Amino acid sequence: MEGYMTTKEAAEKWAITQRQVQIHCQKKRIPGVVTLGKNYLIPVDATRPKYGFFSEPVEKKNTN
Repeated sequence: MEGYMTTKEAAEKWAITQRQVQIHCQKKRIPGVVTLGKNYLIPVDATRPKYGFFSEPVEKKNTN
């Protein structure tokens, strides 16, 4: 469907696993998700959900 991406495409776009995307869909953390059978269709303009302290990549500080 045009305007939607698969969980695999979202995982690649957001640099997380496909399973994590599926869990976000199950827990309704992504607005606008459509269920098609057992598959989730995610709007292409959806942003990666933020959760816990893993939501942003952490830059390591140089201690030297």
